[in-house]
Amino acid sequence: MRRRAKRILLLCLGLAFIGYAAFVLSPWPSALLTRLAFGYGASKTTAALANHVPFGIREQRDIRYGSTEDERLDVYLPPGGRVEAGRPTIVWIHGGAFVAGDRQDVAPYLRILAGRGFATVAIGYTRAPTARYPTPVLQTNAALGFLQREGQRLGLDPTRIVLAGDSAGAHIASQLAASLTGKDYAELLGLKPAVEAAALRGTILFCGAFDPTAFELTGPFGGFVRSVLLAYFGTSNPLDSERITEASVPRYVTETFPPSFISVGNGDPLAPQSVVMAQALRDRGVRTDTLFFPPETEPKLPHEYQFDLGRPEGKQALERLTAFLNGLKN
Repeated sequence: MRRRAKRILLLCLGLAFIGYAAFVLSPWPSALLTRLAFGYGASKTTAALANHVPFGIREQRDIRYGSTEDERLDVYLPPGGRVEAGRPTIVWIHGGAFVAGDRQDVAPYLRILAGRGFATVAIGYTRAPTARYPTPVLQTNAALGFLQREGQRLGLDPTRIVLAGDSAGAHIASQLAASLTGKDYAELLGLKPAVEAAALRGTILFCGAFDPTAFELTGPFGGFVRSVLLAYFGTSNPLDSERITEASVPRYVTETFPPSFISVGNGDPLAPQSVVMAQALRDRGVRTDTLFFPPETEPKLPHEYQFDLGRPEGKQALERLTAFLNGLKN
C-alpha cells in the first residue's frame, strides 16, 4: 500500500510539474484558456447588444484582404447602403489580449454605429502565439491598403479613415496610427505605410494597453500579464526585449498623430494607461477627447465597459463617440 501511495504521489507531482512547465515554457496553455474565457464573455456581450442593433444594416462579410485565413474583414453599411458624404469610415481592430478575440466580437457595436450613418469595418488578424509582434500591426496596415484600393466598390470612403480598437486592439490601432504619421517610427517597426497619413482622420481608443513596459507583473494579474507577453513578444520580461520598449506607443507619438477619442472605465486595471496615452497626445498638441470617470463611480466600470449599453455610462460613451465622429466630417 505504501509503495502504491508513493507511486501515486510521484505521479501527481510529475503531472503538476509538467503542467507548471507547460504554462511557464509554452504560451499555448494560457492562450487557449484565455480564448475560452474571452469567447464566453464575448457571447454574453453579443447577446446583450442584440436588442440595440437596428434593422436593415447592409453587411459584406469574410472579405479577404490578404493571403492567410486570418486576413479577412467585414463591412457594415447604414440601411440603404449609402453613407453621407464627408462621414469617416471606422476601421475597428478587436481586442483579446493579443491571443484571443475575434472580429465578430465587435460586430454588434459596429452595426449600431452603422445605424448612426457610418461605414464600419471589422479587421481580423492572426493572434499570438501563432503570430508574434508586430504581425497584427503589419496585417492591419495591409488591410488599410486593401480598403484604399477597394473601398469605393465596397461603399465606403477610403480617404477618410478612423482607426479604432478596444483593449489590445487599441494598442494595435494606436501603434499603426503612430507609424502612419511618423516616418521614423514606421522605419523602426519595419512598416511601409499602405495609405497616406492624410487619409487617417482620427483614432478611437477604448480601454487600451498602450505601454507594455508599464504592465504590473505582480499581484492578481501578474501571471496573466506574463503569459500574454510571452505569447506576443516571446518573453515574459519586458527588460529582456527591445521590441517591448518599441511597442510603448506614448513614447513615439508626434504632433502629426490624428485627433483621438480615448475612454476607459474607472474599475479597469488598464485605466492608468489611457490616462498616460491621452496626456502624451495633449503634450504634443494633438486634439484629444477623453471620457474618464470619477473614482467614486459605482458600481465600478470594468474593462470594455463601453459595450454595456444597459448602463448609462455605456450609453454616454456611445453618444460621445458619435459626437466625436460627427466632428470629423469637415
